[in-house]
Amino acid sequence: MSSVPTDPEHDQRPDEGEPDDDASETRSLDVGLPQHGERLDKLLTAIAPEFSRAHLQGLIADGRVRVEGKVSSSASARVKAGWRVQVELVRPAQEQAFRPEDIPLAILYEDEHVMVVDKPAGLVVHPAAGNWSGTLLNGILHRDPAAAALPRAGIVHRLDKDTSGLMVVGRTLEGVTGLMRDIASRVVSRKYLALVHGRLKTEQEAIEAPIGRDPKVRVRMAVVNSGKWARTEIDQVAYAEGIAAVRCTLHTGRTHQIRVHMAFRGHPLVSDELYGGRPALGMTRQALHAAHLAFKHPVTGQALRFDATPPDDFRHAWAHIVGDDLLEDFSDDDGPG
Repeated sequence: MSSVPTDPEHDQRPDEGEPDDDASETRSLDVGLPQHGERLDKLLTAIAPEFSRAHLQGLIADGRVRVEGKVSSSASARVKAGWRVQVELVRPAQEQAFRPEDIPLAILYEDEHVMVVDKPAGLVVHPAAGNWSGTLLNGILHRDPAAAALPRAGIVHRLDKDTSGLMVVGRTLEGVTGLMRDIASRVVSRKYLALVHGRLKTEQEAIEAPIGRDPKVRVRMAVVNSGKWARTEIDQVAYAEGIAAVRCTLHTGRTHQIRVHMAFRGHPLVSDELYGGRPALGMTRQALHAAHLAFKHPVTGQALRFDATPPDDFRHAWAHIVGDDLLEDFSDDDGPG
C-alpha cells in the first residue's frame, strides 16, 4: 500500500473544531477492514454522500482532508484499516454565491421599484465560475436583503467585468418584470463610448451580424451564422494616432456585442486582448464605457435618463483622442424608445 502524502504548509491550518469557514463542518471516519486499500476520494463519498466526488477531490486539493492527523493532498492515496480520516466539508462555491457582501455601490437613482448603478471597471456583475463572490449581486443583497426574493437579485442586464458604466436593477418583481419586458422590446436606450483601433470607413454605420459562441475558442463570442441577430450603430466622434473614438448604440444585448462587432469589422477595442485589441493610451482593460441609459419607469411610466462620466483611465484616453470635449452630448436623444 502507498503511503499518504502530506503537505507541511497545510499542517498549519486551524484545529478541526475551529474551521476557518463559517459554512464548514468537520466529519471523521475510522477506516475499517472493508475499506482497507480504498482510494481516499472514494472513502470520502461514504463520509459525505451528499457531495459529488469531484467536489470532494477539490476539498482534498484544498488541504481540507487529514489522514492520521496529517493533511493529505492526493485523492488517489490508499487508506489502511485503523486509520482515522477527517474532512472539513465546505459547500460548493456556487451554493455560497448568493450571499450579502458589503461592497460599495455608486447609486445614481433609487426608488421603490428600480435602482440605477454606475458600475466600476473590475466588478463582476453576477456570480459565476471563478467569481463566486465579490460581485455586484453580492453588494445588492447586502444593501437590500429583500432582493434575495427576486430573480438574480433584480439584475436584468449585464456589463462585462472590465466595462464601466450604467446599469438598471429592479427592486420589486413588478419592476424586474417591466424592465425585462422593455429590454426585450428594445425600448431601453443604451449608449456606450469606446476607443478602437483604426479609422472607420464611414462616420456612421450600422453593424448587423449574428453573434454566438466561437466554435474554436469557447471563452469568446463570434459572428457565426447560427448566432442570434444583433445590431449595433456606430458613430465615429474623432480619429487620431491610429485610434478612433466612437459612440455605440445597442439595439440588442448579446454577450460581448460591441466587442465582437467592432473586432468583426477590423476595429477591436483598445486593450481588448480577447478580441485582438492592443494596449494603448494607458488603458489596461477594454476601452468601453456605458455612458448613457434611458428608459420609462416600469411602474409609473416616467421617462428617466442618466449619463455617467467615465472613470479616470478611460476619461484621459478619450480626451487624448477627442480633445477638451470629453463626452459626446446625448441631449439629442429622445429618451427611451
